[in-house]
Amino acid sequence: MRAGESGRLVQSHGRTVERRGPAGRLALPAMLVAAAVLAVGSVATAQSTGQSTGQSAGGALAVLLGGEGTSTRTPDHNAFSHPMSNLTFADRASFNIGNAVFRRAWVVAPSSTASADGLGPLYNARACQHCHLKDGRGHPPEANFPEDTLLSMLVRLSVPGETAGDPPRPEPVYGGQLQDLAAPGLVPEGHLRTDWTEIPVDLSGGETASLRRPGYSIVDLGYGPISPDVMLSVRVAPPMIGLGLLEAVPEDAILANADPDDADGDGLSGRPNWVESPSLGAVALGRFGWKANVATLVDQNSGAFNGDIGMSTALVPASFGDCTEAQATCRSAPHGALDGEVEVDTQLTTFLLFYTRTLAVPARRDADDPQVVRGAEVFADLGCSGCHNPTFRTAADAPMPALADQEIWPYTDLLLHDMGEGLADHRPDGEASGSEWRTAPLWGIGLTEVVSGHTYFLHDGRARNLTEAVLWHGGEAQAARDGFAALAPDDRAAILRFLESL
Repeated sequence: MRAGESGRLVQSHGRTVERRGPAGRLALPAMLVAAAVLAVGSVATAQSTGQSTGQSAGGALAVLLGGEGTSTRTPDHNAFSHPMSNLTFADRASFNIGNAVFRRAWVVAPSSTASADGLGPLYNARACQHCHLKDGRGHPPEANFPEDTLLSMLVRLSVPGETAGDPPRPEPVYGGQLQDLAAPGLVPEGHLRTDWTEIPVDLSGGETASLRRPGYSIVDLGYGPISPDVMLSVRVAPPMIGLGLLEAVPEDAILANADPDDADGDGLSGRPNWVESPSLGAVALGRFGWKANVATLVDQNSGAFNGDIGMSTALVPASFGDCTEAQATCRSAPHGALDGEVEVDTQLTTFLLFYTRTLAVPARRDADDPQVVRGAEVFADLGCSGCHNPTFRTAADAPMPALADQEIWPYTDLLLHDMGEGLADHRPDGEASGSEWRTAPLWGIGLTEVVSGHTYFLHDGRARNLTEAVLWHGGEAQAARDGFAALAPDDRAAILRFLESL
């Protein structure tokens, strides 16, 4: 049955499904347990009481963007790394063990550290945190290799299907993802080269902006020619906050905002991306990834372990990662799994799942600032909330109590929208076309520089600030983009202050 046929659609909220393979060789390392026990005592339990998560009759803006679990701790460089404030003491122990897994630097097999080997043989990072530094947003390199490396950025690869109408396939030699790092004795697959072109843009009030358009190519190919039909998509690592809350939004609440044929005539035609879910064993609603091409956090974590780090899990048991049949040396290289086992034990992936579900969303700042309140009004007047849907309520039967029945303010509809030729990568992903992207959540966006040390936005980090990010919007968002450019400078500044408050 094809993706999207109703006989195979399943509800993904309220379920935690893992395909459990043979018992792994790894016991939970004592160092992780010790680290968690020590860290629990240092985790603040700050909760804000009496603050409304909605808007009052006077127009006050929601402060607790992540519901009762919102972090109200000081919004410093650790702002994205706190546990949800409504977790129990025992939950915080699990959170800290998961954090240790997230931060663990894996090593090449064989090694004396048997519980941490199996890296690669080809890979992009040694640890989850290397891409999601401080649990924040990735960024493009400041220069081409060898002056700088991708690190927190990936290049997806595919070629057209064998016949018209078939889904894209991984590139025959280089697989589904370009790996720019390799174990000793092997060579990396290649490196991304980016050439930038500046595009001037006039704004009202005599202001100007400049957009930089990237041109991408792959150089230093290590395994022979790449297909001339290759399609590539460059993507930075997204922030980790609030993922469990997004997973807990009821499917029907998301689908209620879908309008694939623009039946209401507002120019917006958000639609779901129905994708194969390995953990659910069926087609499900995509929620995660830049094109909503991943249905569950279990799928996301397992896929990242395999594709980014080259580690096998029960759900994705290939110990050679993304190495293809054309890369025989890579496939035959040593790995960290004994026969019938995997490199990352299910116990560890369970703790990692808990961690990725319970990273708190920081509270909104300056909610009563008149300029911020005015910016919220302009945001709505321009029609931005048509895609950046402000609020959802999570399901009462969410996977854990801390996630259940929460009013949240992520500013996303989790649907696909055609963003026009300017942002198109021309690479289909699931049912997403080459010009469609999932509406990115906006919560936490104003803390990007504080947490990640930069202000690069959009799927490939081309935008150097929020103004450029808005000006790149096209397609269904063209009218809102043009309205932003035509605003009086004071109103344009207000909408930016509103975004910075999130």
